[in-house]
Amino acid sequence: MRINATFVALLALGGAVVATAATSPIFAEGLRARPVQDALTRKECGACHMVYPAGLLPARSWRAMMGDLENHFGDNASLEADATQKIAAYLEANAADAGGARRAKILRDLDAAAAPLRITETPFWKRKHEKRNRVAAATLKRKGAKSKSDCKACHEGAEQGVFEDD
Repeated sequence: MRINATFVALLALGGAVVATAATSPIFAEGLRARPVQDALTRKECGACHMVYPAGLLPARSWRAMMGDLENHFGDNASLEADATQKIAAYLEANAADAGGARRAKILRDLDAAAAPLRITETPFWKRKHEKRNRVAAATLKRKGAKSKSDCKACHEGAEQGVFEDD
């Protein structure tokens, strides 16, 4: 049985499109952000909370957050200066606006001067959650979330950078 060469080419192209969408930082069905690869960042940040992908905030947000670790959301998260510097450099290098990376969904409608310290303060997060009333108190309670920032409660792959519509 002979298979039409055009059909084979279309199948291959379709597979490439699917692969691209699945590995892209951002795609239509949800969000995929590169999980934190740096061991020091994973260790230090993960000691207290989920390690949020750096691509969820712009560099200016990470710079502000790392510059005030003594007052990190009500806790003193101070680190040795060398560790702070290395983690800050990693977060800024992998931020939503780093290296010319185009993460339009994350940065859309975010004022160029704004440096939100919480992912839940970004226009992207609000579009995905509040406008669809997905973070109502009842939903959070049903999912077992401690707060709006408890991504893992609703997004099973959050620590791997997968924030699909679960």
